[in-house]
This record gives sequence, structure tokens and C-alpha cells, in this order.
Amino acid sequence: MTDHLNGAQKKYLRGLAHKLKPVAFVGQKGITGAVIKAVNGALDDHELIKLKFVDFKEKEVKSAMAETIEQQTGCALAGMIGHTAIFYRPQSDEKRRKIKIPG
Repeated sequence: MTDHLNGAQKKYLRGLAHKLKPVAFVGQKGITGAVIKAVNGALDDHELIKLKFVDFKEKEVKSAMAETIEQQTGCALAGMIGHTAIFYRPQSDEKRRKIKIPG
């Protein structure tokens, strides 16, 4: 499990994520095993990913789903902008880490 990110770290990660395209989508079935598997694989490959909520418009529902993803994948939510969530999990192998978070 990642340590909780402070505000400055989240802002830094959101800045890095700005140019990224979503790698996973949550559709009408919600959080499925396939979504968790896709998120885990993408985090292993990229450390920082975007996930798009396609069929969910209510902020509370998206926040609850993001929390579920955090718990099941051991990542941290760096931010939610509109229908897109940004997740971060450092690469377990320090030599392969691409992102250095300040402070």
C-alpha cells in the first residue's frame, strides 16, 4: 500500500497525468475483476494512470468506486477531474521506477 500523498504531491502527479490518456474504463457493470486486473497491470507498467468513469455521473458514486480501486490495488488516488480519476502506485522494483515524487 502506498503512503498517503500530501496535497503538493497530488498536484505534482496531476500535472504529470495531464498528457496521459485513460487506460481503463468503468462502464455500467461498475468495478469488475477485469477492471481491477487492468488497473493493476497498468500501474505495474506505468505507475501513474488515468481511469474514466463512463456510465457514472454522481460524484459520490465515483468517489466510492475510486476508494474501492485504491483498496483492491494498493494505489493512491492523486485526483479526480470530471469523470476521470488519476491513480498512482510506485513500481515495486526501485530500479524500474520512472516517477520521483518531491518531498
